[in-house]
Amino acid sequence: MFGKQSVDDLTVEELEKVLLIKRRQSRMERFERLAETGQSVSEALVGREAAPITAKKSVIESFFHRKAVASSLKATVMRPLPGLKQKLWGFRQPKKRHKLMDRLLLGVELAALVGLVFVLVSSYFSLQTLNAESVMAQKSVVEQQHPAPTTAPPISLNFLPGGHSSPTSPEGARPDVPLHLQQWVQPNLSNGTTVIKISTSAKSPTRLVIPKIKVDAPIVDGIGWEDLKKGIGHLPGSANPGERGNLYLAAHNDIYGEIFRHLDELKAGDEYFIYAGEQKFRYVVKQKRIIKPTEIEVMLPTTEPVATLQSCYPYLIDTQRLVVIAELAE
Repeated sequence: MFGKQSVDDLTVEELEKVLLIKRRQSRMERFERLAETGQSVSEALVGREAAPITAKKSVIESFFHRKAVASSLKATVMRPLPGLKQKLWGFRQPKKRHKLMDRLLLGVELAALVGLVFVLVSSYFSLQTLNAESVMAQKSVVEQQHPAPTTAPPISLNFLPGGHSSPTSPEGARPDVPLHLQQWVQPNLSNGTTVIKISTSAKSPTRLVIPKIKVDAPIVDGIGWEDLKKGIGHLPGSANPGERGNLYLAAHNDIYGEIFRHLDELKAGDEYFIYAGEQKFRYVVKQKRIIKPTEIEVMLPTTEPVATLQSCYPYLIDTQRLVVIAELAE
């Protein structure tokens, strides 16, 4: 009935049933032995009746004793041992230290991210400020009508214009023409300084329109730092619109309005228009080149009427120069 279950797994009721079955089996065995020995049944029952009861009580007391011992052991095991809390604390402490390090690293990463965002935002607003200054300067050139100057100070050069070397920088503004090519621009003065005089001709360029890249900006005399804030700079001494020679214009691509931001999109066959007052001249692009800042040969005079547009390249890096050369269309 109970299979091979252990005594510890049986309940009190099941133990009583087991004892009852055992007692019945004992009685049957006694009856059989009495029949063989000739003893009376009543004497056998009276003499041995207490044994099963005693066995029953012994088993039940053993069961409860085992239960009590198990409870006592459980209470002893579950009771905190002296110093156990300290041992557990010492075991968990490295985990807390790792958690603290993770938090510190997370804080450093967040600080670095905030710093990067701050730098990007500051750069963006600085660029916006420069562009706003350029727009105001260009408007003043267009709205105000100044008479052509009778005299103008010379401009010192030592390589191609359009760079980001401000006169207020620690090294100052850099000239635009290398020493070995200065003789092609203007003879050296007694003090060794090379200059190019600003033209005061009434035919000087005043406006550039490039339909393909949506450029419509004023042209100012000069290619210095302050000049390019106001618009597109006309290289002093270079040709005027419609004249034979090299009409040289320069502008920034990433500051002061980003006038020549998309100059690299022009291709051979595209056209642009240069104004001298109300007179309009049409030029057709013939070639586009990327050169070093020291390759100022592109500024030299030509025998044909051409116009050269120049800017820094690539965008926001400005380690080279981009020139677009076009011929006057009849």
